[in-house]
Amino acid sequence: MPQYEFNGQAFELRYPAVMGILNLTPDSFSDGGSFANVETALDHALAMAAKGAQIIDLGGESTRPGSDPVSEQEELDRVIPVLEKLPTDQFVISIDTTKTAVAKAALQAGAHIINDVSGGNSPLLDLAQAHKAGFILMHAQGSSNNMQDQPLYGDVVSEIRSFFDAKRMDLIGRGLPRIWIDPGIGFGKSLEHNLDLMRNLSKFEDDAWGMLLGSSRKSWIDKLCGAPTPRGRLGGSIASAVCSLSHGTEIIRVHDVPETVQALQIACAILNY
Repeated sequence: MPQYEFNGQAFELRYPAVMGILNLTPDSFSDGGSFANVETALDHALAMAAKGAQIIDLGGESTRPGSDPVSEQEELDRVIPVLEKLPTDQFVISIDTTKTAVAKAALQAGAHIINDVSGGNSPLLDLAQAHKAGFILMHAQGSSNNMQDQPLYGDVVSEIRSFFDAKRMDLIGRGLPRIWIDPGIGFGKSLEHNLDLMRNLSKFEDDAWGMLLGSSRKSWIDKLCGAPTPRGRLGGSIASAVCSLSHGTEIIRVHDVPETVQALQIACAILNY
């Protein structure tokens, strides 16, 4: 199992690793408002870890299509009280933010990874470097409130690969303990774009980084099989997770932890992965 030291804390990660989503927002597309209370959020985080999530990803600002940004202080107020009560030595803690002040406060409170949906902006990378934290950078076309209006690419796979390649030397030079790239399923992509990315995930493999897949409960599943509610997309979410194994995906970010963990255990046994 790969061993890492994130922000002064040593961890082993078994791949594929499940990342459990903890939305501390009132308006996330799938479970907004479910974990707004600190104790409820803490209980859910610990439950996900007990059921097999090796990473817990905390987010205080929704990035769903059509969402509006929140203030720095509001995001801090949502995230930090929960983070301060989480154990920092039992599982990896990721902070899902694009704000430097939020990332800094989270790292100071013991977070291990920055999950940056803005694609690796320099101030967040500087923070990760200073704290020797892990880093996830995701591709998105446009901003949250307009990214699904009319996403347009010539060749979605090659363009997104080029997006990451342009950052490759900078990422390598920072000496971070581990970097993951996320092609951003559903973030400024049509159904066909998402399918093209899923079919070609292996083209994002590189010695400079690992790969994360975040396809859980997203609307592209509804467009394929008619599942209008996010909670009704479990089957499609698991199918995408299992399909990603053969493409070298290291982390799978999900809402439904025990079901995904079970599916991956069986798939890995069958595939001798």
